[in-house]
Amino acid sequence: MRAVYATDLSDAIETAMSSRICLECLERYGITEIHLVHVTSPNVTTGMPGSDFGKRARKGLERQRELLEAEGFDVETHVVRGTPHRRINGLAEQVNADLMIVGSRGRSPLRERFIGGTARNVARTAVRPLLVQRIVEDEDGHEVANEHLFQRVLYATDFSENAELAFDQFRNLKRATQEATLLHVAPPERRSDPELVEDAEERLAELADRLHGMGIETRTMVREGEAVGEILAVEAEVDPTTILMGARGQSRLRRLLLGSTSEDVTARANSNVLLVPPTGLR
Repeated sequence: MRAVYATDLSDAIETAMSSRICLECLERYGITEIHLVHVTSPNVTTGMPGSDFGKRARKGLERQRELLEAEGFDVETHVVRGTPHRRINGLAEQVNADLMIVGSRGRSPLRERFIGGTARNVARTAVRPLLVQRIVEDEDGHEVANEHLFQRVLYATDFSENAELAFDQFRNLKRATQEATLLHVAPPERRSDPELVEDAEERLAELADRLHGMGIETRTMVREGEAVGEILAVEAEVDPTTILMGARGQSRLRRLLLGSTSEDVTARANSNVLLVPPTGLR
């Protein structure tokens, strides 16, 4: 399996690549080949003395390539010009990537994090499963929020087709995941209908049985209320290392994949987020 790993050559991204635990998690997911991509602005002039950004980028990529190769990955590097999210997604389609990875730097471990512009745009337009990896700032620089990327997974489902596609990710995650929490948030207008809640509990129980068969310790939760708030509340309770969600597409032409729930959770969660786009847009 192959991954496209987006890098801005910053210390933050290098922190993530220097974590042996993070890289072992990617190996357990099944990744053996990594395409490391750095996108430069189309307005950068590379021919002027002292302005050869392409050369500097390649030097930085070679350093990061060595980090990844030291952990056993086959690595190819790419320096391209253009709009970052378009070129990152384009490369993912070109190499038929199984996973895309972008880093999202937070302001502080104690303050609400907001996803950066490039990460947000890649998430909105992703045509492959996308891992948004949290990298937080501290007094000493940067650290990975959750080194064990997939150890504890919070799977949020509305039982849609795309949510089912997201659940299929457990086939890749089974070697990396020890615990899973399966969550369904019933809309406020359904809270007075106990049959719908009971149906949700039964459907989650069926999914839990499948994960138990993979050796994953699993619990289920049905909450009632506003989806984003409840997902974030459960995140605070169970402390997952990654939230797994489907990203439901609303416009193929514009490729705006994130619905309001997945976008808000991706922007505000403390955990990593693994988003799975609709099949028709891959």
